[in-house]
Amino acid sequence: MQIWVDADACPAAIKDILYRAAERLKVSLVLVANKLLKTPASPFIRTIQVPAGFNVADNHIALQVEPDDLVITADIPLAAAVVEKGGYALDPRGELYTRENIGQRLTLRDFMDGLRGAGVDTGGPPPLHKNDRKAFADELDRFLSKRLKSCATASTHLT
Repeated sequence: MQIWVDADACPAAIKDILYRAAERLKVSLVLVANKLLKTPASPFIRTIQVPAGFNVADNHIALQVEPDDLVITADIPLAAAVVEKGGYALDPRGELYTRENIGQRLTLRDFMDGLRGAGVDTGGPPPLHKNDRKAFADELDRFLSKRLKSCATASTHLT
């Protein structure tokens, strides 16, 4: 299992939480962005710089993600692509996207996009608050605890 980050728009506070989790749990963390990123020196953290362009980072992640990988993104179409491939997506505000809820989120996103296309000012997302960071950290911990426990159980059965 790897954690992929749609890093161009990922808030710094969320990246910091991810850096600590990768180190603590020794999980591979890959940040994908179209700009150079500074990350802590770690064998568990790496970056991939992709060319600038619309959805280039999203497309790279969607192509590389494997079943059971986790992708950190606020981009609903990317989350849908990840879930379609058997992965999971976690919004920086702590919402985990799964097969059960991604269709509804994608429908709402498309509806709002249609409103914006028609000239309706729908506003942008609110700033990331302390409660959002906590919700993200809590959901990340729940997810990783569950996934790492199931990986350990699977490897025990293989030996």
